[in-house]
Amino acid sequence: MCGRFAFYSPHEAVIRLFGVAAAPEIEPRWNIAPTQFIVTVREAGGPREVAMLYWGLVPSWAKERSIGARMINARSETLGEKPSFRNAFRRRRCLILADGYYEWQRSGAVKQPYFIGFGDGQPFGMAGLWERWRDPASGEPLESCCIVTTAPAATVAHVHDRMPVIVPPDAYAEWLDPKNEATDRLARLFEPCGRPDLQARPVSRRVNDARNQGAELIEQIELADTTR
Repeated sequence: MCGRFAFYSPHEAVIRLFGVAAAPEIEPRWNIAPTQFIVTVREAGGPREVAMLYWGLVPSWAKERSIGARMINARSETLGEKPSFRNAFRRRRCLILADGYYEWQRSGAVKQPYFIGFGDGQPFGMAGLWERWRDPASGEPLESCCIVTTAPAATVAHVHDRMPVIVPPDAYAEWLDPKNEATDRLARLFEPCGRPDLQARPVSRRVNDARNQGAELIEQIELADTTR
């Protein structure tokens, strides 16, 4: 699963790399956790836009918002089968913007976090699904999302057996187009990332606490250093 990631690129990079006309100033965050609102790009009946969506997909038929905490990821292999994801896969896809994500590798009694991103430091779009939901009691609306996952790339498979689907830039239009319901063709995007510069580096266990923020969380550490 993907349960934590970072996004700190400036809004100029969002405009340039993700093809939106404008982007708000976005607060950099190095330790994004489920049930927070996250930066996405989507097409929702109009031009491509930046939207802040709740991380934890709440299907339109759900009785309670709390279901979202259990639906932060969706396995690419079963998107077309699961009622929670099937309609969103057909019509409501988004890109979840990240500079890197975290995974944990168990070593004895310790789970060591790794930060995974590209060698050139560029942000990327993780495949996401989004939904609209309205609280049955209060009528309050909520737009939420989840990250689509797949098998790991060879360069990071030693850390974890799953990774987010990273959509290549030349496929952004195909993935985001809400009129494109050719899900069998979209499935070709679920192959593990083939870029050789996708790298995993060990980082401080301070990232385990979602309250911790700061650029130091993504700095590489020596694994022999057990005091951090």
